[in-house]
Amino acid sequence: METLAAVLVETGTPLELANLEIQPLLPGQVLVEIAFSGVCRNQLLECRGFRGHDPYLPHCLGHEGSGTVLEIGPHVTKVKPDDKVILSWIKGSGSDIAGTQPYKWGNRKINAGGITTFQKYSVISENRLTLMPDQISFQDAAFIGCALPTGLGSVFNIARPKPGQSIAVFGTGGVGLCAIAGASIAGCTPVIAVDIRENKLKIAQKMGATHLINASEADPVEVIQTLCNGSLDFAIEASGQPEAMNNALRSVRAQGGAAVIIGNAKYGEHVQIDPKQLNMGKRLLGTWGGGSQPDRDYHRFAKLIKESKINLTSLITQIYSLHQINIALNDLEAGKGGRPLINMDL
Repeated sequence: METLAAVLVETGTPLELANLEIQPLLPGQVLVEIAFSGVCRNQLLECRGFRGHDPYLPHCLGHEGSGTVLEIGPHVTKVKPDDKVILSWIKGSGSDIAGTQPYKWGNRKINAGGITTFQKYSVISENRLTLMPDQISFQDAAFIGCALPTGLGSVFNIARPKPGQSIAVFGTGGVGLCAIAGASIAGCTPVIAVDIRENKLKIAQKMGATHLINASEADPVEVIQTLCNGSLDFAIEASGQPEAMNNALRSVRAQGGAAVIIGNAKYGEHVQIDPKQLNMGKRLLGTWGGGSQPDRDYHRFAKLIKESKINLTSLITQIYSLHQINIALNDLEAGKGGRPLINMDL
């Protein structure tokens, strides 16, 4: 069996589309027909060579999506053929099959981690799959693989605000927009969105932001302190920019304010923090996927979608075909929208 896939052959060059031969499944692996795949900034950094040396070239990419199980390998018990599933880089229960070489491209073996989604058919580790809840579309389910658990989780699992507390989100890409939605659901007020692009700030408003700050036109820390009388409770950083990480910590209140860092900086970049910010009793918190656990959280997030508490329509500014994968990456890099989405049937 073969699959059309987007392969990273060399960092800093466009992905190459190739027909890959799928190898027999190993114990703990599952063959999935991909319906939709999200395109994340992490994948962009990897493609551009901003994650440092890549020892696994050539390899497949993509770490959030939705699809249908076609075949299961030995010892797989979590899913069965014809099950609809969410695909996520965040590990859940089941066999953990990390990096393998499940594909061949002519005489070359192609590497893949436990999950790749920039392809029509994909070999996935059992623990990267979660059964899709009923009444959720493949399109919406794809976001539960990364953007929603990371963004919502940063609010629900890490910051844990109480209704009425204030929050600012630095960076309004896919994850940041989901964090804004989470803050709105949690009853935060105000919910402040910070970005340098007006088009993305407009999306943030649709996702639940009550105040918008264009950081290219004003000092966001000063504006936030004015809006909150110097008493911002939480800041979520989702841009991956060291300056924004620093500003997130600077913007929260002394004696209890917390800044949660989600964004991935480029390899070699560092954040310089004035120790006084920590001496003031502020907290700087990290997060791995928003602290989300697929088996615990994904059905909860799906329920929020079913109840129309999250405006995923605004999150999607364009749907691409797999043949347009490099256009999707370029558009993501240019900040043209919220979260690019790949429809494998286009």
